[in-house]
Amino acid sequence: MLPQIQNLPSDQSRLLNLFKELDDKDQAVLIAFAEFLKQRDGYTREESGKKLSSDPIPMERPEEESVIAAIKRLSSSYHMLDTSALLTETSSLMTAHLIHGRSASNVIDEMEELFTKEYAEFLADNGE
Repeated sequence: MLPQIQNLPSDQSRLLNLFKELDDKDQAVLIAFAEFLKQRDGYTREESGKKLSSDPIPMERPEEESVIAAIKRLSSSYHMLDTSALLTETSSLMTAHLIHGRSASNVIDEMEELFTKEYAEFLADNGE
C-alpha cells in the first residue's frame, strides 16, 4: 500500500502525483530511469562508499529481454561507469522503443554498443 500523499515531503508527493498521471508505458520509463540514476555512481550501499573494481562483470544477455532489464543488466555489468553520461542516449533509446515502436532487440543491441564504447573511453581516460 502506498503511503498517504499528504504525509510525504512535497517533492515525493509531487513525484507520486506525476507518476499516477502517467500511462503504464511512461510509468515503466520513469521507474527504469530512477533505477538507472540510482546505479549511476557505481556504488552500492553494501560497499559503504568503496569504489568497485574497473572490470566489467559479464552478464549473459537473455534470449528474451526487455529494454528495462537490459538497462539494469548493462548498468550492473559496467558498474564503474558514470551513468549520468549515458542518460541522454539511453533515454532516447528507451523512448524510441516505448513511444516510437523500435524493437527491443535493436534498441538493446545499440545500448550494448553504447556501454561498450563508454567503457573504452573510461579505460582510456584512466590509463588502463
